[in-house]
Amino acid sequence: MYAIEINHISKSYGRVKALDDVSLTIDKGELFGIIGPDGAGKTTLFRILTTLLLPDAGTAAVEGFNTVTQMKDIRCRVGYMPGRFSLYQDLSVEENLHFFASLFGTTVAEGYDSISAIYSQIEPFRHRKAGALSGGMKQKLALCCALVHQPSVLFLDEPTTGVDPVSRKELWDVLALLKQRGITVVVSTPYLDEVLRCQHVAFLDKGQVQGVDTPEIILERFANIFNPPPVDRDRTGTQDDNVIEVEHLVKAFGTFHAVDDISFSVKRGEIFGFLGANGAGKTTAMHMLTGLNQPTSGTGTVAGYDIRTQHEQIKKHIGYMSQRFSLYDDLTVAENIRLFAGIYGMNDRDIARKTDELLRRLQFEDHKTDLVSSLPLGWKQKLAFSVSIFHEPDIVFLDEPTGGVDPATRRQFWQLIYDAAERGITVFVTTHYMDEAEYCNRISIMVDGKISAIGTPDELKKRFRQPDMDHVFTLLARQAKRSAN
Repeated sequence: MYAIEINHISKSYGRVKALDDVSLTIDKGELFGIIGPDGAGKTTLFRILTTLLLPDAGTAAVEGFNTVTQMKDIRCRVGYMPGRFSLYQDLSVEENLHFFASLFGTTVAEGYDSISAIYSQIEPFRHRKAGALSGGMKQKLALCCALVHQPSVLFLDEPTTGVDPVSRKELWDVLALLKQRGITVVVSTPYLDEVLRCQHVAFLDKGQVQGVDTPEIILERFANIFNPPPVDRDRTGTQDDNVIEVEHLVKAFGTFHAVDDISFSVKRGEIFGFLGANGAGKTTAMHMLTGLNQPTSGTGTVAGYDIRTQHEQIKKHIGYMSQRFSLYDDLTVAENIRLFAGIYGMNDRDIARKTDELLRRLQFEDHKTDLVSSLPLGWKQKLAFSVSIFHEPDIVFLDEPTGGVDPATRRQFWQLIYDAAERGITVFVTTHYMDEAEYCNRISIMVDGKISAIGTPDELKKRFRQPDMDHVFTLLARQAKRSAN
C-alpha cells in the first residue's frame, strides 16, 4: 500500500483550474518533493491531501484513508506545516506546543521523544512569544507542533521560505532524520539544493503533473524553469556620489545590541546586498535607514537626510518593499498603484500615464481590475516592487523580496532590479538566495550585529577562498556566537 495515492484529482476556483486531472503515488517512508512555478497548484494539492479542501473530481487517499469520507482518520495521522507559519504569535513557544498537542488529544510529554531533537534547540526560549522568535526558530517550532502527535505522514509547504541558508540546511538535516524513522515526508520548495535532497519529485505546472522522477532528471528535463540563464549585466555602472552613509551605528534594546557599531556607504545606482543569518541585525539596521526606528548612537544619512532628525524627509525619497508585501489584497492592481502613487504626492496626469506604462511593462494589461489577492506569488512581488519605485525614489529598500519564488520568476524580478539601477535608483536588498548575492555590485555580511565582511562577490570569494557566495555566507554565519533570538 502506498502512503499517498492520488487518482485524477481536479480543483477549480471560478475560471481558474488549480489542479487538472492529477494522478500520483508516493511510497511509505519516502522524502518526496512537489515542485513547480508559482500558481502551479502545489498548495491546493497539499490542502486536499490534508483534508482542508474538497476536490471537484477524482479521489485521494492518505495511509489508505479517503480524504473526503475518512477525514478524521487522516487528520490524526498527518502533520501539516503550511507556507505561512501556523503559529499563534501571541502565545509562547510552550503554549503553542501544548495547544497543538491538545488538538490531537495528546500531551507534549507523550510526544516529546518524537520532537526532542528539534525542540531541544528552542526549549531554552519556551516562555518567549512565538512572534518574537527569528524565522529559523519559528519554523522549528512549527515543525514541532506538526510532529507532537507523532504522525506517520508529514506535509511541509515551502517550510524554509524566509530562512537563512545555514538554518535551511539544519532543517533539512532534521527531515532526513524523520525519514530514517519511517515518516513519509512530502515537501514543496523553490530551493534547488533542497530539491536535490528529495528521493523523487513531481513537477507540477498549470495544474498538471509534467513529470515524476529523481531530482536530477527532472531538473535537467525542465532546465528552462528551474535553471534559467543568469541575468547578463555589467556590474560597474554606479555613480560616484554616496546616497547612504553610516558611521558607528548602534541600536540597543536594553543591554542587547541588535546592531553593534556598523559603518558603510552605498553609491547612487549601486545594487548593495545586505546579508546575514536570521537574527544578525539586518532588519533592525534597515528600519533605522528607512526612518522606522531611531538609532541608539552613531550617525547616518540617506539621500542626504539625517536618519536621526529628518526621518520624515527620508520616507519621501525612498521606496520600501517588506517581506510581507506592502499591497492591499482587497484592492485591484490599478487601485493599489493609484493609492501608493497618491501617498507619494504624484499628480493625476502622471499617475495615469505611468500606470499604463507599468501595466504594459509587466504585461498586466488584462489584469488591471483583478484583486491583488487573486494574483500568483511571483506576480504580487513584481507588482509590489514596481509600486515601491513608481515615484522614482533615490533608493529602494527590498527586504527578502523574492522569498518563495521559483527561479524563472526570480530572474524576471532581478531584471526589474537591474532596470531600476540603470535609471540611477540605488537598490539596497536583503536575500537568502546566494545566487542573487552574486548579482549585487557589493555585499556586506552581518554576524552578531556587526559587519563581518564587505566587498564585491569576487573579492569575498577570493578573500575567504570559497567557490561561491553560499560557502562564504555559511563560513561566516557559523562563526556567530549569539542566538538568532
